[in-house]
Amino acid sequence: MKIALLSYSTKPRGGVVHTLALAEALAAAGEDVTVWSLGRGGDPGFFREVNPDVRVRIVPFPDGPEGETVGERILRSIATLREAFDPSPYDIVHAQDCISANAAGRCIRTVHHLDHFTTPELAACHERAIVEPFAHICVSRSVADELAAGWDLKAEVIPNGVAYERFAATDTAARTAWRTRLGRYVLTVGGIEPRKGSLDLLEAYALLRTGHPGVRLVIAGGETLFDYRAYRTRWETRASELGVEPVVLGPVPDDELPALVAAADAFAFPSLKEGFGLAAMEALAAGVPLIVRDLPVLHEVFEPAARFGATPETLAHELGQALTQNDPTRQTAGRELAARHTWDTAAQRHVDFYRSLN
Repeated sequence: MKIALLSYSTKPRGGVVHTLALAEALAAAGEDVTVWSLGRGGDPGFFREVNPDVRVRIVPFPDGPEGETVGERILRSIATLREAFDPSPYDIVHAQDCISANAAGRCIRTVHHLDHFTTPELAACHERAIVEPFAHICVSRSVADELAAGWDLKAEVIPNGVAYERFAATDTAARTAWRTRLGRYVLTVGGIEPRKGSLDLLEAYALLRTGHPGVRLVIAGGETLFDYRAYRTRWETRASELGVEPVVLGPVPDDELPALVAAADAFAFPSLKEGFGLAAMEALAAGVPLIVRDLPVLHEVFEPAARFGATPETLAHELGQALTQNDPTRQTAGRELAARHTWDTAAQRHVDFYRSLN
């Protein structure tokens, strides 16, 4: 089959990581795969090298005019990708987000998670990208159930894979380098934004420090299409009020990320909305204690390997437990869970689903 996978960005977001890993696994299974994406800000390629068996088509997407709103950027993104993409050579057109689904026309859509937007253009993009595709995939049963309840749509459930060996077998010297630089730390990946529960994690960290004053909060990642400057300002103001100084690394080079994860004392994943939690699964592969938001989807994906907290107080308590209690049962369960989620399996299930549609 000739397969086109479409993404809205070249930056290291979870959906983009998913797209590239799926493309490479599909190509390894013998499929003819091309990944299409917008190259934001002059990006000529993705955040990491892509296996040469996968064709890559980057559509230039320069920065917009000063004062461009989020809504205007969304519409320009859709129009730019739509103008460049020709679906006719492909047997399968598979969009991974609402922007690429709006641009692709008739397509399969993976719904990674469902959001509620207030920006009119983004809300309309989100809705069209659910109702117009002719077939749907979700990365968890919980999201598929949301899709069924809200839109009466049936989705195939195909969980993410995880690059298990990449995170399970990290270089000792690289881990030591992060420990030397940061000391003991709780890590979160995904930047500072509302969906990631960043303010709640900040409050939890302030509570945690009363019993663990030497532990730092480290935040990696943060590339996004949206403008979260107002939320970031609120976060910084609250950090100052609480008297805490988290370490904000921003985007971390892809080859340095596994060691950063593996060197952490705990991994915090307090997202308010998720479809799977790929970064959290990578932490389990590395053997790092995992604390996640008490959400049905995260129980589905991470039980019994994670600890769960619903509020800053319970998140802080569970983080403290993870820092003080050696829990080999959970660690083993986490490694085994991550090892079961292979990209080869995910790719084969995608191929089976694609063929079932013909």
